[in-house]
Amino acid sequence: MTDPAVTAPRGRGAGAWPLIHAERAALAADLGDMADERWETPSLCAGLTVREVLAHLTAGASLNTVRWMAGVIRCRFDFDKQVAMRLAEQLGATPAETLERFRRVVPSTTKPPLPALAMLGETVVHGEDIRRPLGIRRDHPVEVVTRVAEYYRGSDLVVLAKGRVDGLRLVADDGPFTTGSGPLVSGPTLSLVMAMTGRATYCDELDGDGAELLRSRC
Repeated sequence: MTDPAVTAPRGRGAGAWPLIHAERAALAADLGDMADERWETPSLCAGLTVREVLAHLTAGASLNTVRWMAGVIRCRFDFDKQVAMRLAEQLGATPAETLERFRRVVPSTTKPPLPALAMLGETVVHGEDIRRPLGIRRDHPVEVVTRVAEYYRGSDLVVLAKGRVDGLRLVADDGPFTTGSGPLVSGPTLSLVMAMTGRATYCDELDGDGAELLRSRC
């Protein structure tokens, strides 16, 4: 039977929250029972461990618009400082506590002033920032990564993505996603998403005349 959350209409982020919750739950399951020393593995986010990236995801699921704005003002509109402050709030004393805090927000619908699809993108992308260095693979539903790719192709709101793929034609070889015109970049939808958001290592999984140009923009 097809999951109704996966076949929900795409308009205006409809049906995004069940997908977000499923992605969070899968990530929590993937990280269960992990040895403490592995939590210090560098993530694909420069300067952050996998544990810190998970705390960042917890922070994002714990901040409503009022708390987000209060933090921005407190940090004098230094958005990087705000991110670091909120991450530290959710890190906890031990890796086990970091993971438990994340598990508590799996069903959360709290978010900063961002579209729900941006939250789905954050969950998928940061989930891979954690999984890839740990050697963990997840077969994301193609509908999920397609919706994330469709969001990023038209947005630079959270991370430069639309600008990064300007002048390139992206074509997924495992789903319906396609966008743009110019030199071709083709490959798995997830790899396109990760390259769109600046993760150069995923360019190894992409082909086409535009693949090296995209790598240079990561």
